[in-house]
Amino acid sequence: MASDALYINDRITIAGWELTEQFVLAGGPGGQNVNKVSTAVQLFFNIVNSPSLPDRVKTNATKLAGKRMSKEGALMIEASRFRSQDRNREDARERLKDLILEAAKPPPPPRRKTKPTKGSIERRLKEKSGRAEVKKMRSRPGGE
Repeated sequence: MASDALYINDRITIAGWELTEQFVLAGGPGGQNVNKVSTAVQLFFNIVNSPSLPDRVKTNATKLAGKRMSKEGALMIEASRFRSQDRNREDARERLKDLILEAAKPPPPPRRKTKPTKGSIERRLKEKSGRAEVKKMRSRPGGE
């Protein structure tokens, strides 16, 4: 299944030869099956050297990957949520797809500076003077 291409969106498709899968023993519940069958999947994808991804997506994906990224630029996704190998394989591929979709999102629009309205300034100053008046009333009467 690693030889199948991974369709991300209409612009990005990862070729099957770029993905490497390794099956390892999974811990947790599952009885004897866990001890005998390698059901957990480690999916490797070299983000930095991938011809399928644009440069902007590569840099964003590298930031999003965090500790899952090796020094060589390879991303490792480990999936051991399910008891079957096929479902773990699908889960790993889906998580890779989600990460790349998140990295491919357009940047947010730049923030436009705004000034506070006259009314909000007046309300703030009025509330501020009201607070000062309350605090002044708390002091001793002959304190001035």
